[in-house]
Amino acid sequence: MHIDPVRPAEVSDPELRELLSRCAALGVPDERFAGVLARVPEYAKALLRAMLASHAGGNVDHRLKEIIRVGLARTAGDPYFAALRSARARSEGLDEARIAAGCGSFENDPQFSGAEKWALRYARAMYLDPETVDAAFYAEGKRHFSEAGIMELGAFIAFHYGMQVFSRTLGAAG
Repeated sequence: MHIDPVRPAEVSDPELRELLSRCAALGVPDERFAGVLARVPEYAKALLRAMLASHAGGNVDHRLKEIIRVGLARTAGDPYFAALRSARARSEGLDEARIAAGCGSFENDPQFSGAEKWALRYARAMYLDPETVDAAFYAEGKRHFSEAGIMELGAFIAFHYGMQVFSRTLGAAG
């Protein structure tokens, strides 16, 4: 990386130490990226809380968010985040074949539900074809998700894609 991560032993703030530990346990973001953010402790705490809450919290299935996160990293051209995997998603049964399918031609893949297909389309459309994310698109989404679920997905997509673009500029490699 163009900026060296702070070593965990150098972090004196107890909340930041706990957040770094949670990142290391989940694997996304990993302790290396979190350590770079730790160069600015107050920002790091806010960003890491948000990253962990958006990825591992909420009501949308974590495995679906992990597939979306990997797909977004690939879209962002970020090999670092594209190579990271959530330990929780793996423990819940997510494997590389399903990730590859979700990042590929998922539209006619019977392993994905209508809700999952809509969420995967949402992630792609937000960055590759945003003008298609219109009232009709959201109306379709409401057949699968609550409005809160749609907002959870939208915020997750926007936040993680942005962090992945940032990661790419840091020169991180997978």
